[in-house]
Amino acid sequence: MVENEFPASEDRIERDTLIDAPVERVWPLVATPGFWVAIPDDDEGGTAVEGGAAVARHAEHGEFPVRVVKVEAPSYIAYRWAPATPGQEPAEGNSTLVEFTLSAEGDKTRLTVVESGFAALAVPDDVRAQTVRNLTEGWPQVLDAAKKHVEESTG
Repeated sequence: MVENEFPASEDRIERDTLIDAPVERVWPLVATPGFWVAIPDDDEGGTAVEGGAAVARHAEHGEFPVRVVKVEAPSYIAYRWAPATPGQEPAEGNSTLVEFTLSAEGDKTRLTVVESGFAALAVPDDVRAQTVRNLTEGWPQVLDAAKKHVEESTG
């Protein structure tokens, strides 16, 4: 594996969705560490605390330890996780930064996700490329599920 041969354009994934709910109803979901791995039933995952950690579990893909990097309730939250290496604690060389931003648009909420740091993953090129492909395809599904979850919940 040769360092710095990973295209910069593939170091970052950014997606967003507009949710028909106020920020106050969207925040509890994004403040649940690892909700993007598997949206918890009844928001049972707990609330993110800066410096805190949790393990997100997915029936098919395994367990993903998640570390809370920064919390600016109710508009921004950042996490680290190791998407290419399930089960590993997020650390330098194996983790990406996942940032969620919530912004009010009238009585709706724009939820934006930015995941970055793929170029720094110390994994084989094929594993990195597959991780980027999986997440490029997966983030729209996650945002659709989050939108549905929030819009269908009572609040």
